[in-house]
Amino acid sequence: MVSMSKTIGVLDLQGAVSEHIRALETLGVQAVAVRKSEDFDNLDGLIIPGGESTAIGRLIREQKLEERLRSFYSSGKAIFGTCAGLILCSTDESHETDDLRLGFIDMEVERNGFGRQVASFETSLDFKGILQPVEAVFIRAPYIQSVGANAKILASYDDKIVAAEQGNVLVTAHHPELTEDYAVLNYFLNKVS
Repeated sequence: MVSMSKTIGVLDLQGAVSEHIRALETLGVQAVAVRKSEDFDNLDGLIIPGGESTAIGRLIREQKLEERLRSFYSSGKAIFGTCAGLILCSTDESHETDDLRLGFIDMEVERNGFGRQVASFETSLDFKGILQPVEAVFIRAPYIQSVGANAKILASYDDKIVAAEQGNVLVTAHHPELTEDYAVLNYFLNKVS
């Protein structure tokens, strides 16, 4: 178990919030729910959890958190987007939509790329920077169609990109908070300065 004196926020608008908080606390990390602009104060890192990307994006706008998210990103603090969070972190303009895209990683994504809820699955992934295969749970998961020159591909499944990073931002199509394999969460925590 890794112990650190950092505070990680979990964006608490919709989705797998309590699961992320529980996993972070298991790792000995102080985790807090982020609902309002002032909740970003004193955070060392932020997780944008899985859920429904359209709903989370709408709530970000309704709660007037978009600018606060962008300034958090610009400050260089670590951000981790899982599943729906991956979609929200993208620059994706390949689909005509008014859905929020924060543009934190230069990538195009395919929402629900692995199919509907009934097509959810678990597998082991080879993940760059992690020595052993990672246990991964995919639920109505997106995948990354392509990444820009500054993004680094970390994992693929069935010839589809499922994890990437660019600068201070990490994204995965799977849900690391739903297993007891905390290797990917530890990988993120190592990005937190």
